[in-house]
Amino acid sequence: MAKSRHYKKIEKNAVSYFLNCVQSGLHAVGKILVKFFKICDSKLTIMIVPHSQGKVINFQTNVFALIFGIILVLGIVSSFVYFKRQDMGVRTELSQALKENHDLLASFDELRDENNNVLNSARRFKSSLSQTLSLLGINQSVTVAKNTKSDSDLNSLFDIQEQASGSSREVSDMKQLSAYLESAIQPIEQIGKMLESQETLFTDIPNIWPIKGGKGHISQQFGQTTHPITGLWYIHKGLDISTYGVGDPILATANGQVVTVAYDSSFGNYVIIKHKHGIYTRYCHMATVRAHKGQFVSQRDVIGTIGNTGLSTGPHLHYEVHVGSDVVDPAKYVNIKLTK
Repeated sequence: MAKSRHYKKIEKNAVSYFLNCVQSGLHAVGKILVKFFKICDSKLTIMIVPHSQGKVINFQTNVFALIFGIILVLGIVSSFVYFKRQDMGVRTELSQALKENHDLLASFDELRDENNNVLNSARRFKSSLSQTLSLLGINQSVTVAKNTKSDSDLNSLFDIQEQASGSSREVSDMKQLSAYLESAIQPIEQIGKMLESQETLFTDIPNIWPIKGGKGHISQQFGQTTHPITGLWYIHKGLDISTYGVGDPILATANGQVVTVAYDSSFGNYVIIKHKHGIYTRYCHMATVRAHKGQFVSQRDVIGTIGNTGLSTGPHLHYEVHVGSDVVDPAKYVNIKLTK
């Protein structure tokens, strides 16, 4: 019991001490606040004395109002400086955005020009493709019918310019062009297959320049002319092709079989090749012959070299094309100059 009473007494003393400290602290704070408010409530007289003999201006205030006014002025000035800086930042960003917008507009104009160029090329491509398909006899109605369902024909591409404007028009144009080019793949593949299937026919019919590398020029055309040596009027039955020198390779202009290798006082060394479809070709005035009778040659095989043998005024190739018993103008069969 004695110990319990002792602990309660200590507890009571501690609480009493704590309450006294709190009361003393509150009393001190109250004094400070009273003193502070007395200072703030102190009267001040502010006088404005002009340098001239004008009237002196004075007004009374207190410390609290003066401090509040100073804080208010500092707040206004700080806010002005802050928003001014923000405004300068916004102006800088706006200027940069305007510059970027200007660059984008310039790029867009350039893209629009390129778009127009592509459309013009597409028009030419469409016209050329249609003509080619017509010449080859490829039916375009099926392709057009399929394309109409997907709006991929270039006619709709050209008409859409009347329906759209701005960037949407360019996007629509590109979509239409893409669809048309996609649809053009099939007829182009048909052309390729046709050319591949006709490759044998092209190599069986004379259709290349008879001198390797496309060298030479036509020095005498097919037809009526005056003989350069006899001076008599006669029919020149071939093409004279000159390279201004001896030794340039002469090519077989189509697949065939060599049926004649001989020398003639007029033609000099010459070779005759028999091709399919009743076509013959003759190569005259050769310096050397690299083919023999009965040999099968392929188009572009070297069969000899240009020379000046026989009745000739200079090194050249006299080239003839015969269809059956008729002699025809070789110019109709010389439509490709080799570049190899």
